[in-house]
Amino acid sequence: MSEASGPPLIVELAEWLGTPAGQYVKHWEQEKINAMVANVFGYHAMQVGLPNWDLLQANRIPYKGRTHSYCDAGCPQPDVALYTDPENLPFDGQSIDLLILPHVLECSNSPHQVLREAERVLMPEGRVVVSGFNPWSLWGLHERAPGLDPITPIPAHMQVSLARLKDWFKLLSFEVDRGHFGCYAPPCETERWLQRWSFMEAAGDRWWPICGSAYVVSAIKRVACVRLVGPNWKRMKRPVRGHTVVTGRHSGA
Repeated sequence: MSEASGPPLIVELAEWLGTPAGQYVKHWEQEKINAMVANVFGYHAMQVGLPNWDLLQANRIPYKGRTHSYCDAGCPQPDVALYTDPENLPFDGQSIDLLILPHVLECSNSPHQVLREAERVLMPEGRVVVSGFNPWSLWGLHERAPGLDPITPIPAHMQVSLARLKDWFKLLSFEVDRGHFGCYAPPCETERWLQRWSFMEAAGDRWWPICGSAYVVSAIKRVACVRLVGPNWKRMKRPVRGHTVVTGRHSGA
């Protein structure tokens, strides 16, 4: 659930993604997530939240769906939509092979519960992909500066840092598979200035990789192997081979 006052954060975010800054983030996340999910196999893949942004397009799983979260009510509707509460997903346990959560954690008042639900519905060895804003980036610092207008609709105090997310993954037996920071340009709201700062992408990846304004990370649900215990068979005693005694020949007197 998002903050009580004003429209839901996910609705504001959906609108913001149409701005130059939003398109900058959207294109970067699309490229990275496409590479992450292209070779993920299984039977069922699901994207929760922002259903008009197809983040499963590069994946070849046969049964795919995109759902509205309960707070997507103000977003434009796709032809087919399922409304879900990210904190109480309407899927059976261990039924999903791939789950994508685009900026869902930071639009929820209970992001850890969202991850618990992800762990519940994922198959063993299933994969979750999460995207979010980095509160320790230039954009995040801009959010905290008094007197400056925020660059994103997500307040800095609701953004989930990657370090915090990794701790949650560890508690829920997820193993981080891969992750990326990106969008290193300073806070700019026009395409012209974002283009002028485009050289920062290569420089940021090399010199200050953890300061990207956005991140995407994928993690795999690990399940400890269960050892089947059978009947307590008694060990059969191996036959003991008799020793052959070789004696020397006695020569006649």
